[in-house]
Amino acid sequence: ASTKEYNEITLHTYCPPSFELTSKGSCEFRSLYQLYPSISNQGVGGLRIGVPDLRGGFTPQQIDLGRYLFFDPVLSSDGTLSCASCHDPDKGFSDGRDRSIGVDGQKAARSAPSLWNVGFFKKYFWDGRANSLEEQMQGPLYALNEMANTPENLIKSLNAIPEYKRLFTIAFGADEITLGNIYTAIAAFETSLISLNSRYDQYAHGYHAALKDNEIEGLNVFRSFVARCAECHTPPLFTNQQIAVIGTPEPEGLPRDIGAQAIDDDTSRRGGFKVPSLRNIVTTAPYMHSGRFQTLREAANFYNEGRGHAVPKEEKLHIHWHIHEPNLSDAELDSIVDFLGTLTDESFKPVKPLSVPSGLPLIYLEN
Repeated sequence: ASTKEYNEITLHTYCPPSFELTSKGSCEFRSLYQLYPSISNQGVGGLRIGVPDLRGGFTPQQIDLGRYLFFDPVLSSDGTLSCASCHDPDKGFSDGRDRSIGVDGQKAARSAPSLWNVGFFKKYFWDGRANSLEEQMQGPLYALNEMANTPENLIKSLNAIPEYKRLFTIAFGADEITLGNIYTAIAAFETSLISLNSRYDQYAHGYHAALKDNEIEGLNVFRSFVARCAECHTPPLFTNQQIAVIGTPEPEGLPRDIGAQAIDDDTSRRGGFKVPSLRNIVTTAPYMHSGRFQTLREAANFYNEGRGHAVPKEEKLHIHWHIHEPNLSDAELDSIVDFLGTLTDESFKPVKPLSVPSGLPLIYLEN
């Protein structure tokens, strides 16, 4: 492709869906959930609970520039991977693998979590070691078994592309591309990934006919004090964002992933991982940090088989107190899976660019 083609890129001057362009020129989040209190008086799993504050203040141009960066393989050391290679919008912003694949076919340690609604989160990575999107993205960017880049090479590569120089000037008003502005642009795009208009949401806002009877039954089991799913997968984000030790078995032949213990050497967090959101969960199989379970039915049944049933005898894990033995029937497990299907909303899925400023081909890894 010619340089002229890429010079025709025009960054959006309007905000993505779910955002309003303010008089200051920034995009601010708008949702019915902002009308609800942050604490439910409806018991565990109540329907009308407010969402946490969403980080705002990004301009439409910064968000759209982040979209181009997200899909551009120039961010990897050898031009073979983009952020979207492991966080494909068509796969729920995951990649459909048990563990993601980096440069030279290397396997990452864990599966790629979905990016839907990440702007609401306070902790990132399965072990919760990052406190911001900017901090999180530096993990895959510079990990040798993922994108394997370096800060020096990233800056050099982007500053050598005239079209990126032009776009960064538009978005940030700076002549030179900096690491900080790269991280900000990608964070701006990721923050725009909102999924809060599923059939469940319509039901929560008062449209009873949005759910079928079996799905309502599943919701009732999900939020019951027997199944206790909603105590960790708390609406409306369907995560409490906490670290939980649940005793998931590792894939055959792999050693125990100690999870959050590696961050602070706290043995009580051995095997602990961040509670993932269940939004768009049917699109992001396989499940758990290592992709251990292929289906939602398998994952639901794991919780039903008893506290610590999959933990080897030599392991001493502090299983989360919510994990017990609910003894749900097959019909109840099926109804939970039916309900989880109502959490799908990809109506605001961003458009994949037809080309990127580097001129490299768009790359998505096939399963």
